[in-house]
Amino acid sequence: MPFLARPRKTHLLYAPFLFSLRPTHTRAFTKNVISITTATTSPEAYQNLGFLLRNCKTIDQLKQIHSLTIQKGLALDVSVYSKIISLCSTSRGGDMEYARHVFDKMLEPNVFLWNTMIKGYSRINCPNDAVSLYKEMLEKNVKPDNYTFPFLLKGFNRDISVECGKGIHGHICKFGFDCNEFVQHSMIHVYCLCGLINMARKVFDTSAKGDVIIWNTMISGHNKTGQFQESRKLFDEMEEKQVLPSLVTLVSVLSGCSELKDLDYGKRVHQYVKDGRIESNLTLNNSLINMYAACGQMNVALGIFCDMKDRDVISWTTIIKGFVSIGQVDQAREYFDLMPQRDSISWTAMIDGYLKMNQFKDVLLLFREMQAANVKPDGFTIVSILGACANLGALELGEWVRAYTEKYKIENDVYVGNSLINMYFKCGEVEKARMMFHKMPRKDKFTWTAMIVGLAINGHGREALNMFAYMLDALETPDEITYIGVLGACTHSGLVNEGRSFFISMTTKHGIEPNVVHYGCMVDLLGRAGQIKEAYKVIKDMPMKPNTIVWGALLGACRVHKDVEMAEKAAKQLLQLEPENGAVYVLLCNIYAACKKWDNLRDLRNIIMQRGIKKTPGCSLIEINGSVHEFVSGDKSHPQCQAIYLKLEEMTEDLKLAGYLPNTSEVFLDIGEEEKENAVNRHSEKLAIAFGLMSSSPGTVIRIVKNLRMCVDCHHVAKLLSKIYERKLIVRDRTRFHHFRQGSCSCKDYW
Repeated sequence: MPFLARPRKTHLLYAPFLFSLRPTHTRAFTKNVISITTATTSPEAYQNLGFLLRNCKTIDQLKQIHSLTIQKGLALDVSVYSKIISLCSTSRGGDMEYARHVFDKMLEPNVFLWNTMIKGYSRINCPNDAVSLYKEMLEKNVKPDNYTFPFLLKGFNRDISVECGKGIHGHICKFGFDCNEFVQHSMIHVYCLCGLINMARKVFDTSAKGDVIIWNTMISGHNKTGQFQESRKLFDEMEEKQVLPSLVTLVSVLSGCSELKDLDYGKRVHQYVKDGRIESNLTLNNSLINMYAACGQMNVALGIFCDMKDRDVISWTTIIKGFVSIGQVDQAREYFDLMPQRDSISWTAMIDGYLKMNQFKDVLLLFREMQAANVKPDGFTIVSILGACANLGALELGEWVRAYTEKYKIENDVYVGNSLINMYFKCGEVEKARMMFHKMPRKDKFTWTAMIVGLAINGHGREALNMFAYMLDALETPDEITYIGVLGACTHSGLVNEGRSFFISMTTKHGIEPNVVHYGCMVDLLGRAGQIKEAYKVIKDMPMKPNTIVWGALLGACRVHKDVEMAEKAAKQLLQLEPENGAVYVLLCNIYAACKKWDNLRDLRNIIMQRGIKKTPGCSLIEINGSVHEFVSGDKSHPQCQAIYLKLEEMTEDLKLAGYLPNTSEVFLDIGEEEKENAVNRHSEKLAIAFGLMSSSPGTVIRIVKNLRMCVDCHHVAKLLSKIYERKLIVRDRTRFHHFRQGSCSCKDYW
């Protein structure tokens, strides 16, 4: 170093340090620097060195002082080593590498220095280094004291193995520190962190429980594992033992009340603030707002919000989430627009609100606003956006979102991966969904379920069942949703025997009791296969009351197989549950029309007119160049309406040349045959196909999402058009996907 060559000017090296000190210390510092540079090892030199070390502000200054002490022979003193190691280990700008270098020079460091080093590694989140040093400490026969384990455990994170944590616990007992309050607190923290709540509870139950901090750690641990009832029981026990809760306690308990939607208990916690036993702050107020909002008490939540002198982004976001939870998205948007500052969480809360209300276009519009505001989305935002893309069938936008996450390195975790799989399947991109699945480094049961459901609705029933077998081989436990996907795969592929077998095995092999949705799947499976009577028997033997899903499945099967008698039974039950359900009347009318039961059709039409029942209009969505266009039956509101209808006429002529005859069997209006043909020609999916053909280049896949089931005529037309124009058409209707290619459909006319 430079000052070793020119010792007389050593003090000049300390000019930066000199000016960094407070004015009152400058004269004393100069005197001490000169003293060290001129004096030999003496009490005065050590005293001056202590002053310098105490006033050292940066690691660079520390290294300069250390170099000077080495030159003057002062560094051999244990107290000097201790101060250097302490500064490197405990200060914010510390340097553990430098501390370790100094530590390794010491011949016999005492337990204080070992603890200091362990504390330093814990501070910088290097628990593995702390554990290694602890092992080295034991190898050198230095026994830990009551500070060692709290320092060691404080730095533990999820990267530390459970076995390591249990091993440290064994050492704690071995050295007799298992009754130390600080050690117990640290052990509870580690076990909660690792999700071993039962182990944490065992330590807690043997502790003195005199400190509120240990209660807070245990309550928080139960919350993290979803055991909110246990959190409340602990709070009750706290009150019994007259341990005064802290602000942190109330926040944790209120969090549990929010999850459980327990208003009465939440009010009881709030009473601590009202009685003045706990002084409220911003965090506690936010927790109270969240609790009342989660329990549907938005007036109370708003009252607390309006009374707050200080509000942060969390306060505003909590109010927005509250309105979203009760379905008042417009009210949520009003507060969102009033926010003085927004972060990614508040944007995501508002986006989720639109998503929950199925306002998918608003989701995408808000996302564009978020980008314009230069707010970087996080993984949660991306999941919501992909959900909107999936529901709109907006593949182009979904692909752009995926590219965006890769470009800006947004964490692509299992949730984002699952959302991408779902988006690809709902856009009919089976191969891309498969590729995404195989690329994912980690998969959970939702990943497997997304694959099973996606393959099933896209006409790959056998592959869906194979995927279920692979899931079991991977030791992933299926749940109720997984089995809905499995039964759906059997339904869409007509695999009746397999469906029966899976329905039984879900209980015998996995202990899952079938719910009403599973019974609905079985009714759908049997009904589609023409086994109407057996489907009806399943309904009669159900252990719970059948709902609209179950009766609707039977009615749909009756339409396919033209069973008027059973259709009337199913319709009667459906209308008892939902008297204003227009879809039921429409289906029954279609069945009467298909079976030429004109008197029944006329009577039912009169009932529809008298009751003012309205049919849900057919609606089809198509994405062109990143924009989603919407069509309803007979729609003339589109800016390119004239061109679309010209294309529709052209399509009709091409279809007639291919031998097409309109199927008007499901048109139950009392009009002439020509008007019926015009009615089916203006169905929303035909308009969307016409727009797709005129707006995209040859060979481009046309993707359409429809809100209702495709009618027989539209299905036939789509098959013919795919051959005439040599285009692949993918239509997602209410129940499944139809992949039309070269005159055939993936459903094999079984839908």
